Amino acid sequence: MKIGAFIPARYAATRFPAKLMQPLGDKTVIRHTYDNTLATGLFDEVYVVTDSDIIFNEIVQHGGKAIMSQRSHESGSDRIAEAIQDLAIDVVVNVQGDEPFVKKEPLQKLLTVFNDTTVQVASLMQVLTQQNLIEDSNYVKVAVDKNNNALFFSRSVIPYPRSKDSAIVYYEHIGVYAFKKQALLDFTNWPMSPLEAAEKIECLRYLENGVPIKMVVTEYMGVEIDTPEDLAKAAKLL
Repeated sequence: MKIGAFIPARYAATRFPAKLMQPLGDKTVIRHTYDNTLATGLFDEVYVVTDSDIIFNEIVQHGGKAIMSQRSHESGSDRIAEAIQDLAIDVVVNVQGDEPFVKKEPLQKLLTVFNDTTVQVASLMQVLTQQNLIEDSNYVKVAVDKNNNALFFSRSVIPYPRSKDSAIVYYEHIGVYAFKKQALLDFTNWPMSPLEAAEKIECLRYLENGVPIKMVVTEYMGVEIDTPEDLAKAAKLL
Protein backbone atom coordinates (compact mmCIF):
# COMPACT_ATOMS: atom_id res chain seq x y z
CA MET A 1 0.00 0.00 0.00
CA LYS A 2 1.55 3.29 -1.12
CA ILE A 3 0.91 6.17 1.28
CA GLY A 4 1.44 9.84 0.56
CA ALA A 5 1.20 12.92 2.76
CA PHE A 6 -0.02 16.10 1.08
CA ILE A 7 -0.04 19.49 2.77
CA PRO A 8 -2.47 22.00 1.20
CA ALA A 9 -1.02 25.46 1.62
CA ARG A 10 -2.97 28.57 0.64
CA TYR A 11 -1.21 31.91 1.03
CA ALA A 12 -4.25 34.17 1.39
CA ALA A 13 -5.85 32.73 4.54
CA THR A 14 -9.00 34.63 5.50
CA ARG A 15 -8.47 34.97 9.25
CA PHE A 16 -4.67 35.35 9.22
CA PRO A 17 -3.25 36.20 5.78
CA ALA A 18 0.22 34.76 5.03
CA LYS A 19 0.12 32.76 8.27
CA LEU A 20 2.05 29.85 6.75
CA MET A 21 4.98 32.11 5.97
CA GLN A 22 5.17 33.57 9.48
CA PRO A 23 8.44 32.87 11.31
CA LEU A 24 8.24 30.33 14.10
CA GLY A 25 11.62 29.90 15.70
CA ASP A 26 14.18 29.44 12.94
CA LYS A 27 11.70 28.31 10.25
CA THR A 28 8.39 29.38 8.76
CA VAL A 29 5.19 27.66 9.88
CA ILE A 30 4.88 25.73 6.61
CA ARG A 31 8.44 24.43 6.79
CA HIS A 32 7.87 23.15 10.33
CA THR A 33 4.80 21.31 9.08
CA TYR A 34 6.60 19.83 6.07
CA ASP A 35 9.77 18.85 7.94
CA ASN A 36 7.91 17.27 10.85
CA THR A 37 5.64 15.31 8.49
CA LEU A 38 8.66 14.01 6.58
CA ALA A 39 10.45 13.14 9.82
CA THR A 40 7.71 10.69 10.84
CA GLY A 41 9.03 8.23 8.25
CA LEU A 42 5.49 7.00 7.58
CA PHE A 43 5.13 8.17 4.00
CA ASP A 44 6.41 7.15 0.59
CA GLU A 45 5.97 10.75 -0.58
CA VAL A 46 5.46 14.12 1.14
CA TYR A 47 4.36 17.17 -0.87
CA VAL A 48 3.17 20.68 -0.18
CA VAL A 49 0.36 21.56 -2.62
CA THR A 50 -0.01 25.31 -3.05
CA ASP A 51 -1.36 28.18 -5.13
CA SER A 52 1.51 30.43 -4.09
CA ASP A 53 4.91 30.93 -5.70
CA ILE A 54 6.14 32.20 -2.34
CA ILE A 55 5.20 28.99 -0.51
CA PHE A 56 6.33 26.79 -3.41
CA ASN A 57 9.77 28.40 -3.39
CA GLU A 58 9.99 28.28 0.40
CA ILE A 59 9.68 24.49 0.25
CA VAL A 60 11.74 23.57 -2.82
CA GLN A 61 14.57 25.98 -2.00
CA HIS A 62 15.03 24.09 1.27
CA GLY A 63 15.09 20.67 -0.39
CA GLY A 64 11.42 19.78 -0.11
CA LYS A 65 8.82 18.73 -2.67
CA ALA A 66 5.94 20.94 -3.77
CA ILE A 67 3.22 20.93 -6.42
CA MET A 68 1.62 24.08 -7.86
CA SER A 69 -2.16 23.96 -8.18
CA GLN A 70 -3.39 24.59 -11.71
CA ARG A 71 -6.86 25.73 -10.65
CA SER A 72 -8.40 27.66 -7.76
CA HIS A 73 -10.00 25.50 -5.06
CA GLU A 74 -12.54 25.94 -2.29
CA SER A 75 -10.94 23.40 0.05
CA GLY A 76 -7.67 21.70 0.82
CA SER A 77 -9.16 18.35 -0.20
CA ASP A 78 -10.02 19.72 -3.65
CA ARG A 79 -6.48 21.03 -3.97
CA ILE A 80 -4.97 17.65 -3.08
CA ALA A 81 -7.35 15.75 -5.37
CA GLU A 82 -6.06 17.71 -8.36
CA ALA A 83 -2.48 16.92 -7.35
CA ILE A 84 -2.98 13.15 -6.95
CA GLN A 85 -5.13 12.61 -10.04
CA ASP A 86 -2.34 10.88 -11.96
CA LEU A 87 -0.17 9.69 -9.06
CA ALA A 88 0.10 6.04 -8.09
CA ILE A 89 -1.10 6.31 -4.51
CA ASP A 90 -3.45 4.19 -2.35
CA VAL A 91 -3.96 6.20 0.82
CA VAL A 92 -3.71 9.99 0.94
CA VAL A 93 -3.07 11.84 4.20
CA ASN A 94 -4.05 15.52 4.30
CA VAL A 95 -1.89 17.32 6.84
CA GLN A 96 -3.00 20.92 7.36
CA GLY A 97 -0.27 23.43 6.64
CA ASP A 98 -1.02 25.33 9.85
CA GLU A 99 -0.28 22.30 12.07
CA PRO A 100 3.47 22.81 12.69
CA PHE A 101 3.76 20.29 15.54
CA VAL A 102 3.09 17.16 13.52
CA LYS A 103 3.96 13.97 15.40
CA LYS A 104 4.41 10.36 14.30
CA GLU A 105 2.13 8.57 16.78
CA PRO A 106 -1.18 10.24 15.86
CA LEU A 107 -0.54 9.75 12.13
CA GLN A 108 0.40 6.13 12.72
CA LYS A 109 -2.85 5.56 14.64
CA LEU A 110 -4.76 7.24 11.80
CA LEU A 111 -3.21 4.98 9.17
CA THR A 112 -3.85 1.84 11.24
CA VAL A 113 -7.63 2.13 10.78
CA PHE A 114 -7.16 1.39 7.07
CA ASN A 115 -6.38 -2.20 8.05
CA ASP A 116 -10.18 -2.37 7.99
CA THR A 117 -10.81 -2.35 4.25
CA THR A 118 -14.27 -0.81 4.68
CA VAL A 119 -12.81 2.47 5.97
CA GLN A 120 -12.75 5.11 3.25
CA VAL A 121 -12.09 8.29 5.24
CA ALA A 122 -10.57 8.85 8.69
CA SER A 123 -9.59 11.85 10.79
CA LEU A 124 -8.19 12.84 14.19
CA MET A 125 -9.81 14.34 17.28
CA GLN A 126 -8.68 15.23 20.77
CA VAL A 127 -10.52 15.83 24.04
CA LEU A 128 -11.36 19.48 24.61
CA THR A 129 -11.74 20.53 28.26
CA GLN A 130 -11.42 24.33 28.45
CA GLN A 131 -14.85 25.93 28.33
CA ASN A 132 -13.66 29.01 26.43
CA LEU A 133 -12.26 26.76 23.69
CA ILE A 134 -15.41 24.62 23.58
CA GLU A 135 -17.37 27.82 22.91
CA ASP A 136 -14.83 29.23 20.43
CA SER A 137 -16.04 28.98 16.82
CA ASN A 138 -12.43 28.67 15.64
CA TYR A 139 -12.38 25.25 17.30
CA VAL A 140 -14.34 22.71 15.28
CA LYS A 141 -16.13 20.18 17.46
CA VAL A 142 -17.15 16.65 16.47
CA ALA A 143 -19.78 14.33 17.94
CA VAL A 144 -19.26 10.59 17.42
CA ASP A 145 -21.18 7.33 17.81
CA LYS A 146 -20.12 4.35 19.94
CA ASN A 147 -17.77 3.16 17.19
CA ASN A 148 -16.10 6.56 16.83
CA ASN A 149 -17.76 7.29 13.51
CA ALA A 150 -18.50 11.01 13.13
CA LEU A 151 -22.12 12.05 13.57
CA PHE A 152 -21.61 15.77 12.98
CA PHE A 153 -18.97 18.51 12.90
CA SER A 154 -19.73 22.05 14.01
CA ARG A 155 -18.23 25.34 15.09
CA SER A 156 -21.06 25.53 17.61
CA VAL A 157 -21.05 23.67 20.92
CA ILE A 158 -21.99 20.05 20.23
CA PRO A 159 -23.52 18.39 22.08
CA TYR A 160 -25.35 21.29 23.69
CA PRO A 161 -25.45 20.68 27.49
CA ARG A 162 -29.15 21.25 28.14
CA SER A 163 -28.96 18.63 30.86
CA LYS A 164 -26.36 19.54 33.46
CA ASP A 165 -26.48 16.01 34.90
CA SER A 166 -24.95 14.27 31.89
CA ALA A 167 -21.21 13.66 31.68
CA ILE A 168 -20.19 15.04 28.30
CA VAL A 169 -16.89 14.57 26.53
CA TYR A 170 -16.16 17.28 23.97
CA TYR A 171 -13.88 16.51 21.07
CA GLU A 172 -12.00 18.97 18.93
CA HIS A 173 -11.65 17.94 15.32
CA ILE A 174 -8.01 18.13 14.27
CA GLY A 175 -7.74 18.94 10.58
CA VAL A 176 -5.70 15.89 9.62
CA TYR A 177 -7.49 13.48 7.28
CA ALA A 178 -6.69 10.22 5.54
CA PHE A 179 -8.57 8.99 2.47
CA LYS A 180 -8.59 6.13 0.06
CA LYS A 181 -7.64 7.78 -3.22
CA GLN A 182 -11.00 7.09 -4.87
CA ALA A 183 -12.92 8.51 -1.91
CA LEU A 184 -11.05 11.78 -2.30
CA LEU A 185 -11.61 11.89 -6.05
CA ASP A 186 -15.32 11.25 -5.46
CA PHE A 187 -15.37 14.18 -3.03
CA THR A 188 -14.31 16.58 -5.75
CA ASN A 189 -17.13 15.45 -8.05
CA TRP A 190 -19.81 16.34 -5.51
CA PRO A 191 -21.00 19.95 -5.25
CA MET A 192 -20.40 21.78 -1.99
CA SER A 193 -23.12 20.60 0.36
CA PRO A 194 -25.45 22.92 2.34
CA LEU A 195 -24.05 22.08 5.77
CA GLU A 196 -20.49 22.40 4.49
CA ALA A 197 -21.30 25.82 3.03
CA ALA A 198 -22.90 26.99 6.27
CA GLU A 199 -20.22 25.75 8.67
CA LYS A 200 -17.21 26.09 6.34
CA ILE A 201 -16.15 22.57 7.33
CA GLU A 202 -15.31 20.52 4.27
CA CYS A 203 -15.64 17.03 5.77
CA LEU A 204 -19.39 17.59 6.16
CA ARG A 205 -19.58 16.95 2.41
CA TYR A 206 -18.72 13.29 3.08
CA LEU A 207 -21.39 12.91 5.75
CA GLU A 208 -24.02 14.58 3.58
CA ASN A 209 -23.17 12.11 0.81
CA GLY A 210 -23.42 9.10 3.13
CA VAL A 211 -19.69 8.35 3.53
CA PRO A 212 -18.73 7.53 7.15
CA ILE A 213 -15.69 9.18 8.71
CA LYS A 214 -13.79 7.09 11.25
CA MET A 215 -12.47 9.29 14.05
CA VAL A 216 -9.28 8.46 15.92
CA VAL A 217 -8.61 9.87 19.39
CA THR A 218 -5.17 11.29 19.87
CA GLU A 219 -3.27 13.17 22.54
CA TYR A 220 -2.50 16.86 22.37
CA MET A 221 -1.28 17.80 18.89
CA GLY A 222 0.08 21.26 19.66
CA VAL A 223 -1.26 24.55 18.32
CA GLU A 224 -3.12 25.06 15.05
CA ILE A 225 -2.20 28.48 13.65
CA ASP A 226 -5.47 30.32 12.91
CA THR A 227 -4.76 33.69 14.50
CA PRO A 228 -1.78 35.83 15.56
CA GLU A 229 -2.56 34.75 19.12
CA ASP A 230 -2.14 31.10 18.08
CA LEU A 231 1.25 31.95 16.60
CA ALA A 232 2.31 33.45 19.92
CA LYS A 233 1.15 30.25 21.72
CA ALA A 234 3.10 28.14 19.21
CA ALA A 235 6.26 30.18 19.80
CA LYS A 236 5.98 29.49 23.54
CA LEU A 237 5.38 25.79 22.93
CA LEU A 238 8.35 25.59 20.57
